[in-house]
Amino acid sequence: MRQANSPMKNFYITTPIYYVNDRPHIGHSYTTIAADVHARYNRLQGAPVLFSAGTDEHGQKVALSAQAQGMEPQEFVDDVVSFFKQMWQRLHISYDRFIRTTDPNHMATVQQVFSQLRESDDIYLGEYEGWYCVPCETYLSEAELTDGCCPECGRQVEQVTEQAYFFRTSAYADRLIEHIETHPQFIQPKTRRNEVLSFIKEGLRDACVSRNRTEWDIPVPDDESQSIYVWFDALINYLSQVGYPDELDEFNKWWPPQIQLLGKDILTRFHATLWPAMLMALDLPIPEMLFAHGWWITDTGDKISKSKGNMLDPYEVSQELAEISGATTAVAVDSLRYFLLREVTFGLDGSFSWRTLLSRFNADLANDLGNLLNRTLPLVERYLNGVIPEPGPGAGELRDEIERARTQIEQEMAQSNFSAALTAIWKLLASANKFLDTRSPWALHRESKQVELEAVLYDVLDCIRVVAIMIEPFMPKVSDEIWQQLGLQSAQIEKYWEDCCALKLPSDISVAPGRPIFPRVDIKRAMDRLRADSEEQPEPAAADMIGIDEFEQVELCVGIIVAAHRIPGADKLLRLIVDVGESDTRQIVAGIAQQFNPRELLEVQVVVVANLEPATIHGVESHGMILAAGADEPEALVITDSKCPPGTIIR
Repeated sequence: MRQANSPMKNFYITTPIYYVNDRPHIGHSYTTIAADVHARYNRLQGAPVLFSAGTDEHGQKVALSAQAQGMEPQEFVDDVVSFFKQMWQRLHISYDRFIRTTDPNHMATVQQVFSQLRESDDIYLGEYEGWYCVPCETYLSEAELTDGCCPECGRQVEQVTEQAYFFRTSAYADRLIEHIETHPQFIQPKTRRNEVLSFIKEGLRDACVSRNRTEWDIPVPDDESQSIYVWFDALINYLSQVGYPDELDEFNKWWPPQIQLLGKDILTRFHATLWPAMLMALDLPIPEMLFAHGWWITDTGDKISKSKGNMLDPYEVSQELAEISGATTAVAVDSLRYFLLREVTFGLDGSFSWRTLLSRFNADLANDLGNLLNRTLPLVERYLNGVIPEPGPGAGELRDEIERARTQIEQEMAQSNFSAALTAIWKLLASANKFLDTRSPWALHRESKQVELEAVLYDVLDCIRVVAIMIEPFMPKVSDEIWQQLGLQSAQIEKYWEDCCALKLPSDISVAPGRPIFPRVDIKRAMDRLRADSEEQPEPAAADMIGIDEFEQVELCVGIIVAAHRIPGADKLLRLIVDVGESDTRQIVAGIAQQFNPRELLEVQVVVVANLEPATIHGVESHGMILAAGADEPEALVITDSKCPPGTIIR
């Protein structure tokens, strides 16, 4: 890896370890994708990165779930953990270490920490009397209940009276308040910090950190009657992951974490009070930032979660998106990653719906990003023999826009403001699309302004290269595909954040255009499909047949669209100028204005019905027809799979 100009600080980022009483869903994935974006972004900058993930496998809830499945707990957790690992692979998660709380070294660390805190009198033996929520593995006071139920999951709680060990959380209340108030970045977003301060100032209770002995939990050292409470066990994973307390060189290399990502429901009681208080008692540095994001909710306003029974599998969503759009599954996964981080400010709740996902896919990915690539590479092939030119005189016109985007992204990523970082990238794409339209390389070619043509195409290609680097943390597979189509992968050019500046695109490399990365979606048809019953539809009636003689009367040829304009007063119509070879340029009226932006049609190679009788449509004369797929409305233009000269006959 090429290093940055100055040594980069080690970057340790964690997700919470997920409870394995069921399979992963979109809530788990949201946190993990966000952590992956941070990890990839820091690697691009040359920083040594440790991205930690894992699973929380102890607790009464796991034992009960295993029993319900007729399995032993170890067999049950091994099975569920395999689904988590598979999901992270499918979602392009690049974690460095995966910890399980059933790992022997972790369990040994938990017992060592427990013993250390008991010896310092931070843990003492007492008696717990109160309420306990088994699904949330949480102790609750009477005042915290909602209509006698758990305030988080809404389920019944059970009353518990038993001997237990307690951690002296209350002894650290003043230090916690001081740390939070003097380190404003510690708890993000700000609204969560205020909630935590209010919670602490209301009075902290000492935390119960053990339960009556169970076979599945970690036993309390030197007390066979007690098991260590699952939350105390789980929080220590962040320490055992980096070798605490025995591997001090490794521990000192990474500790403390720069960012710990988690859902807002596990911030106040556990990560923002119990966890830092434990670290204070151990005389260890506090993590630099806890960032608590919001929930994804349904259209009815319910949180998407296991306890609500409305889980959404992100890979199944991606597969469905791939089928609907025609994109590859890898691209569909990246599209979902993009949607989750662009649609809502990180930290707030977001509402998931298929319509908004498909709208983002069309508007942002197909129109803005995909269209810029799909328009530019054919121009390079047509006018420059498919080879990236030298920058030459006049190149670098997008320099300021690139620099503004880079600066904005760096500022937003420091605050985990993913949506704003992506917005900065899309502003750069808008500038590049406008630049291509304004400078009109097809017109420069007709005017034989070759030097200016090469400079314009170089600038657009260079901007696409920068965008490919900028989106790599968010959409790694899409970034790789763009890199491949630019010819940079074959040329063994690597991606570095420091190269997000103008005029860094190597020349004399052959581009390698591929299929469109983001095929446009007919949203109405897609929504109809998603709502449709699974019942088998009746077979359509057979269409009338025609003979070969009739078919041969239709003259089909290749045409290249050189201009496209909307027709005033006709919402569905475009006036196209199509080059069909031998100095024959046709004006064709096409009813595709609601499906295609005129600018994305320039230089597209289409199939033309050349011998259709002329017709006047909405006052404009039309000489021919372009072919499109779609029964009621055009879904896609019919194009050839390789470049052909205009006028090439199709048989």
